[in-house]
Amino acid sequence: MSLYEILGTLEIGFVFGLVALGAFLTFRVLDFPDLTVEGSFPLGAAVCAALIVTLDVNPWLATLAAALAGFAAGWLTALLNVRFGILNILAGILVAIALYSINLRIMGGPNKPLLGDPTVFVWLDGFGVPTYKLTPILLGAIVLAVLVGLNLFLRTGYGIAMRAAGANPQMAAAMGIDVGLMKLFGLAIANALTAMAGALFAQVFGAADAYMGIGVIIVGLASVIVGTSILPSRTILQATFACIVGAVLYRLAVALSLNAGWLGLQASDVQLVTAILVAFALIAQRSGAGLRRRLTRGRP
Repeated sequence: MSLYEILGTLEIGFVFGLVALGAFLTFRVLDFPDLTVEGSFPLGAAVCAALIVTLDVNPWLATLAAALAGFAAGWLTALLNVRFGILNILAGILVAIALYSINLRIMGGPNKPLLGDPTVFVWLDGFGVPTYKLTPILLGAIVLAVLVGLNLFLRTGYGIAMRAAGANPQMAAAMGIDVGLMKLFGLAIANALTAMAGALFAQVFGAADAYMGIGVIIVGLASVIVGTSILPSRTILQATFACIVGAVLYRLAVALSLNAGWLGLQASDVQLVTAILVAFALIAQRSGAGLRRRLTRGRP
């Protein structure tokens, strides 16, 4: 792989690091299998692209608006589950399906090009260094800021209450915690992160597309599984950092697989590679856990 390809892999890895943090929040903290991200990822891209291209909004404000749109999508999913008793997986599917049509409305078509329009990376042009070398640094700084903010939030009383609601809903409710409210805010925050990732993804590649959310949930879960399997994740900080590392390693594995000429893979095989990598990570995690249990039982 060339330096350009490696830096491009880092860019996408950092972007999907935000998706991984959202997946960690829903699947690991709240124990809520949320499929809304299949729609909130392109929602963030659509909102950001439409605001930049149509209304000439500042790219940073457009990215923030995209995150707020994702917040609303996650809130709606949790509302369907908490207030109306719809199964969590089905609630996410319903919202994701609805968002497909909404995204088409926002963009006025299946895609919205951003070529020639300002993005959050436009100010990097003044440093005299090729933009592709600085873009991963900016994305890494954004992800680091989100990582710090999320960890600070999860250390607050509200964040601890959210973690308790996910770990043991009955005990949390007995202690006076509003479990439903924790789900509402937790899913909203997770989808805000995913929509922000979609907005940044669209600005990196110069276009938003209604189909760009396909397989995003698998990428997020793969990042969480790979990261937490490789790195220690005994604390929230370690676990969230592992998710970001997992996202980068996952994208690197995909890039290496597609660049391995002897495998005969093409760009259209990325979903196949994703499925194989996720299955391998799950099998490895399960086998590793079984091995640790056997070794523990064998100790005197």
